[in-house]
Amino acid sequence: MAGGIISGEDIQKVREASDLVAVIGERSPVKQRGRDFWCCCPLHNEKTPSFKIDPVLQLWHCFGCNEGGDVFGFLMKTEDLTFPEAVRKLAERAHIDLVDTGGRGNVPNSRKARLKAVCAETAELYHTQLMRNPGEDVAAARSYLSSRGLGGDVPKTWQLGFAPGRGQLVRHLSAKGFKPDEMVEANVAMKAADGKLRDRFYNRIMFPINDAQGECIAFGGRVVGKGEPKYLNSQETPLFHKSQVLYGLDKAKVAMASTGVAVVVEGYTDVIALHEAGVRNVVATLGTALTLRHIRLLSRHAQSTIVYLFDGDEAGQRAADRALGFIDDSMTPEAGRRKVELAAVTLPDNLDPADFVGARGADALQALIDAAQPLLKYGIDRRLARYDLSGAEGRARALTEALAVLAPIKDSLLAKDYAVQIASRVRAREEDVLEQLAQLQPERSTDQRDGVDTASQNGGSAQTGDEATKQERTSSSPALSRPEVNRRRFEREFLSISAQHPEIALAHADALAQTQWHEQIHVTLAQSMLATLSADPAVSAAHVITEAGRVLPAAAGILTSGSMADAAKPAMVAAFLVEELAIGDAEDAVAALRAQMADPASLAPDEFEMLFQTASAMQKDLSRRRLAHKPLMQQ
Repeated sequence: MAGGIISGEDIQKVREASDLVAVIGERSPVKQRGRDFWCCCPLHNEKTPSFKIDPVLQLWHCFGCNEGGDVFGFLMKTEDLTFPEAVRKLAERAHIDLVDTGGRGNVPNSRKARLKAVCAETAELYHTQLMRNPGEDVAAARSYLSSRGLGGDVPKTWQLGFAPGRGQLVRHLSAKGFKPDEMVEANVAMKAADGKLRDRFYNRIMFPINDAQGECIAFGGRVVGKGEPKYLNSQETPLFHKSQVLYGLDKAKVAMASTGVAVVVEGYTDVIALHEAGVRNVVATLGTALTLRHIRLLSRHAQSTIVYLFDGDEAGQRAADRALGFIDDSMTPEAGRRKVELAAVTLPDNLDPADFVGARGADALQALIDAAQPLLKYGIDRRLARYDLSGAEGRARALTEALAVLAPIKDSLLAKDYAVQIASRVRAREEDVLEQLAQLQPERSTDQRDGVDTASQNGGSAQTGDEATKQERTSSSPALSRPEVNRRRFEREFLSISAQHPEIALAHADALAQTQWHEQIHVTLAQSMLATLSADPAVSAAHVITEAGRVLPAAAGILTSGSMADAAKPAMVAAFLVEELAIGDAEDAVAALRAQMADPASLAPDEFEMLFQTASAMQKDLSRRRLAHKPLMQQ
């Protein structure tokens, strides 16, 4: 089955047939320690195993990158799959036939399916406009495409289109039965200040953006004639995340698999021109720098090398400098099977890929791609070329900048080898250069590596939900007091032990509902668990965590991270945590009452007396509970 809804019964069949230890063991060697299994994390490079697999609960957690989840979550994170794709892949592995429980006829049966239908219908209208509309604006669009070598069959092959604006799209989609909120959510329409619904794209050549399966999920538009911005991409939607999508991947993945090489450029027209010239393993980023998610996605299709193809102009060179932010130990021989080959090449004479292939042909371009340098060497050569190496001052500055490229991998043999080569080129002693290398502190470019859209033409962020959550938690931590840090840790421990032992969550359902959570993400997790348990009290731990992950992408990492969940007596630990949180809530309530009493003159005498009596009674109860609340190690 290619689509449709997968039944809960089939999902459970696949889960039961997919042993987590075996699935992970196919990717990374696992070793048993006591009850659990451990391995080096497939999500990030490490030398000491920090990835734990619980064979009883069928859950995993990496203490290095704080990710976690069940068998479906493992495939989703390591192979960039959606939940249905992960289920189908594991079903195929286990030789399980899935039954399609889809809806009626061609009526989409999910919100995302409706949004995809909006995009498909929009692409069809735009394409029809480009091919048949006799208007002057459309004629100018066709003329531009022809001047770029994108005439003939190209518009049909790539379903290029033209957005006329003036409400034509909104009227067309409304006639097809789509609702205004669906058009807005798909980002093909927007509400104006007067409340009216308007087309988002106007007088632009339209490039449909497809997912890896070839379904339209977003659009890019180039203005015809003068206007700003020159290129306008769809904003983030439930279907479209710029840091995870590559233009042309649906058409390039077969060539990537056959050649083992993926080529990354910067524009739609570059991708189309290269494909039409016969270089078909090419994709483009979408208004953002290449991200680790992009690299992980490309690595699934291109097993050998990922090549950056940079324009020769100033913007291309800035992009080349940004690319050096991806250098890490995944590029070293020590990474083993996880090694990623990143290479780069700059086109000569300030040409972009489309102009180069038009002027010099596909063979000349392929020769450049074949001669692409490893990203490390490319970066070092660029840094050294900035300075006059005939003078002592130039050599000193060149040494400092070139070595900085190696900082993220300074402990690897590869870095030391490159450092020796740098020493030779700047006429420095090898011993001095190696010593300087050892003292470097890596500078991590968080925005680019984590997928934050720093180059978006729309000014938006491309953080994923789990990355934004991690950033929020990390950025707030330094300002927290020690008691508050402990409080939030106890909250996470209680949520974690409840998720991994659903019977405990049922026993303490009132605590999940009544606790005054100090982090909003904890509120979301508690509500998700209660909803899941209410629907099925006999649910498994893996299912609880999977359902939470649907609501909050960071859920699996949090719910598998608790250090107390493996305790010999989890019920006792949970009872301790429930009382600890309840005492904390009571302390907060007493503090709130005292804050109200801080200015007696602002209160009526009887109101002040009532508050005083209430606070006193609560304080007495608190003192009693504290005395009875023994430390965990004494229980």
